[in-house]
Amino acid sequence: MILFEDISKSYGENPLFAHVSFSIGKGEKVGLVGRNGSGKTTLFRLITKEEPCDGGRIYVPKGYRIGYLKQHLKLSEPTVLEEGALALQEEESHQHYKVEKILQGLGFSNEQLEQPPSLLSGGFQVRLSLAKALISEPDCLLLDEPTNYLDIVSIRWLGKFLESWPKECLIISHDRSFLDLVTTHSIMIHRSSIKKQKGKVDDLYRQILVEEELHEKTRQNLEQKKAKIEEFIDRFGAKATKASQAESRKKMLSKMPSLEKLNDLKHLNFNFNYFESPAKRLLHADNLSFSYDHEDRATPHLIHRFSLEVEIQDRIAIIGKNGEGKSTLLKLMASQIKPLQGQLLPSPHLRIGYFGQTNIDRLDKDNTIFEEIAKANPLLAAQEVLAIAGAMMFSKDAQEKKINVLSGGEKSRVLLGKILASSCNLLLLDEPTHHLDLESIEALKTALESFKGAYIFVTHNEDILSALPFNKIVHVKQNAQQLLIGGYEDFLSKMGWEEPEIFTKENKVLKKDPSESLVLRNHLKVLKNKISKTEKAIETKEGDLKKEEDRLMKASFDSKAKEIAETSKIIKAIQEELALLFEDWEKESEELEKLKSELLLKGYI
Repeated sequence: MILFEDISKSYGENPLFAHVSFSIGKGEKVGLVGRNGSGKTTLFRLITKEEPCDGGRIYVPKGYRIGYLKQHLKLSEPTVLEEGALALQEEESHQHYKVEKILQGLGFSNEQLEQPPSLLSGGFQVRLSLAKALISEPDCLLLDEPTNYLDIVSIRWLGKFLESWPKECLIISHDRSFLDLVTTHSIMIHRSSIKKQKGKVDDLYRQILVEEELHEKTRQNLEQKKAKIEEFIDRFGAKATKASQAESRKKMLSKMPSLEKLNDLKHLNFNFNYFESPAKRLLHADNLSFSYDHEDRATPHLIHRFSLEVEIQDRIAIIGKNGEGKSTLLKLMASQIKPLQGQLLPSPHLRIGYFGQTNIDRLDKDNTIFEEIAKANPLLAAQEVLAIAGAMMFSKDAQEKKINVLSGGEKSRVLLGKILASSCNLLLLDEPTHHLDLESIEALKTALESFKGAYIFVTHNEDILSALPFNKIVHVKQNAQQLLIGGYEDFLSKMGWEEPEIFTKENKVLKKDPSESLVLRNHLKVLKNKISKTEKAIETKEGDLKKEEDRLMKASFDSKAKEIAETSKIIKAIQEELALLFEDWEKESEELEKLKSELLLKGYI
C-alpha cells in the first residue's frame, strides 16, 4: 500500500500536479495514463525517491519492496540465466527453473539463456531488466511502457502473468488492450491533477469528459446568474426605493464562487497528404531475399523469396515475433537496404512516406523542429511549415527547440511532420506508436482511416491490429513469410499465436504436520481479518479527512475564521489517527508476510 498525501511537483513554471492525494491499495493493479509530458514517469521517480516532491509526502511502509525497470543494467554474470538469477530472494537462490520460465515467457530462446548478457541487443537488455523485476517478486511493481520491446506472444504472456500477480502494480502503457487485461484501477494525470477510478482506462476517460462538460455548464449558468445580478445592481443601485435590494445583491454577488474556464487542450490533428496515382498497383516485391550474414552460406536468409503486390487501397500488417525480420522487410520495401536476390518494381507514380527507427535516428540533432520539417520539402512556405508543426502539437516557440533536446515522443511527432510535408500514396510505418500517448495514437488511427493511399504497418499492438481495417496480413516466422488475405481476426482464427506455458510455481513436497498446519492456517485467517479491519478503518478515516478538507476549503472561501480554526484541529487529529492506523497496518502486514513464508517453507501452501 502506498499513500500519496498532498503531493506537488513542477519543473520551473511548469506544474505537473499540485496538492493531489490518492493511494495504491493492497492488491491493486493500476494503469497510469496521461499525455506525454504530464508527469507519469516523474511520478515513478518520486516513488523510488530518485526525485523529491516539491510538497506533501509519499508514505511507503517500512520493509515494503518496490521493483522497477532499470534502463541501465550493470551486467556481472557470464550468462543471461545467471544474470536473471541475481534477482532471486536469498531463500530462493536455487530456483533457477523460475528464472528460466520467466525469461522464456519474455521471448528468450534456450540459446540466449546461455549467452553472455553483454551480447544482447538493447531491446533484449530491457527485457532482461523486466525479467529481473518480475523474478524479485517485490511488494509493488512499477512498469514504464513494459510492452515497448515485446512482441505479441511475450505481451500476452506478460499480461497473463500480471493478471495473476497477487501484489500491487503500477503500469504506464499506451497499449489499451494490455491495460484492460491486467489492471483493476486506472489513474490519469490531467490538468495538473490526478484522478483515480476503479475499472478500465476508457471508463476513466469518459468520466473525466462528463465532469468537464458539467464544469463548463455550471460555469456558464453561474456567469449568467452573475450577469443578471450585476444588471439589477447597475439598473437600480441609484434608486432609493431599490437601494437596499441592490446592496443585498452586491453581498450575494461577492459570496458567489468563481469557476475558471478550462483551457482548450492541444490535440494531434492531421491528415496525410495523398499523391494521386492513376495506377492501381503501387509496388511489386518479387522474390526478395536478404541476410545480414550473406557471406555465411550456411546461415538461412532472414527474408527468403518474399513476394507481395501492393495496391492503392491495401491496408497491410506485418506481424511476428521479435528478431524474425519485420523491420528488415519494411526497410527492403522502403529501399533503405538492398535485397541479395529479387527486385522491387515500383509504379512511376509511387511516393513513399517511411516512418522507421532509422529515420528517427537520422533526424539532424542540430536543426530546430521548424528547420527539420522544412527540410523535408523545400517548396513549402514558412506558414505551411508552421501549420504542419502546429498540427504536431508544437507551438511557435517550441518549434525553435533543437532536435537533440527532444523526448522520444516529440521526435516521433517531428518524423510524422516530415511525412506530412510531402505527399505520398504508400505509408510504411514501423512501430510508430512506441512513444505516442493514447490521444496521439487515436489521432494516428483517424488519419490512417481517412488516407486514400495504401499503408504497411509493423506493430505489436493488438488494439491497433483489431481497430484498423487490414485486408492483408504478412506473418513473419522462422525465415519464412506467410501472406494471409484478411484482417487480424482472420489471422487469429486461421493461424493464431503459439503461446508459451505461463509460469506456475511448483509446490514443494515436504513431510507435513496436520496439527501444526491447522494452527498456522487459523493464525493466517485471524491476521487477514485483522488487516482487513485496519484497511477499512483507514478508508473510513481517509473519507472523514476528505470531508473535513472540503469543509476547510469552503470555510476559507467564506472567510469564516472560527470554522477554519475548528476544522484545522479536526484535520490534524484525523491525520494523527491515520498515522497510527498505518503503523498498525505495517506491523500486521510484516507479520502476515513472515507467516506466509513459514507456511510456504513447510509446504502448507
